Amino acid sequence: MSRTLTPAYRKLGLEELSSKVQAAEEMLRNCEACPHRCGVNRTTGETGKCGTLAEPVVASYGPHIGEETPLVGTGGSGAIFFGGCNLKCTFCQNYDISQGSDAEPMPTERLSGIMLGLQEMGCHNINLVSPTHQVAVILIALFEAASRGLELPVVYNTGGYDSIETLRVLDGVIDIYMPDMKFSSSAAASMLCGASDYPERNREAVSEMHKQVGGLRVDGKGVAQRGLIVRHLVLPGGLAGSEGVFKFISEDISKDTYLNVMDQYRPCNKAMDRPPLNRRITAEEYNEALLAAKRYGLNRLA
Repeated sequence: MSRTLTPAYRKLGLEELSSKVQAAEEMLRNCEACPHRCGVNRTTGETGKCGTLAEPVVASYGPHIGEETPLVGTGGSGAIFFGGCNLKCTFCQNYDISQGSDAEPMPTERLSGIMLGLQEMGCHNINLVSPTHQVAVILIALFEAASRGLELPVVYNTGGYDSIETLRVLDGVIDIYMPDMKFSSSAAASMLCGASDYPERNREAVSEMHKQVGGLRVDGKGVAQRGLIVRHLVLPGGLAGSEGVFKFISEDISKDTYLNVMDQYRPCNKAMDRPPLNRRITAEEYNEALLAAKRYGLNRLA
């Protein structure tokens, strides 16, 4: 397994990591973990839009080979799929996890043990899938795992609706940010994920992520060590506003951004009731998106 760079949290040190844990725990008492800013006290049983309390909720975990090539390498990405979500996308392909009950609460000690177990399995990283609403408990578990020898880079694999305040707590902890950029239109975001300010907050978040970690860097074997990976799922009928997303990345982030323009959309959850979401994308729609990305100088495509 390739370990070229020292992970950010190891450089930070346990004392500074502990202070970040405390800052994140404080957020739970008047929750502003994401831009919804629900203001609930999750430590006393209150829940906001994400529906989760102050403990880890995990649906599954294990070596994952379905991620981007730089994350998978030869040992797989150590994916931990968290339950709940701060978005309610009508077309979510993991809705049973994000909006259903297919996830179980667990002690933070168990979560830290999962991280260490993924390292023992030979995974290249700890891939936190849908972590936004569980940052505090993730940091607690990461502190415990680091104290017990964890030394893998951490991937923050997010839907992209993240607050600047939470991301600044994560500065110096996360090695690889992998946000979605779902929409460039507030109307589409309001209709499809219940957050009309998604495009604005998403752009702020991706800018902050890039500021922290820069462009994607890989080792001599092509395995990701640090940096930004952006995902964009092409939707039927141009609902994602792909060109607007690519324009922002090109002009405000970097033309060297590692970008995955994804073609795997399929109707899920409530999509069957929302034409044109009730069909897969066409080859022409996907090719148009790729051509748009290239027009904006984005050639580092997954």
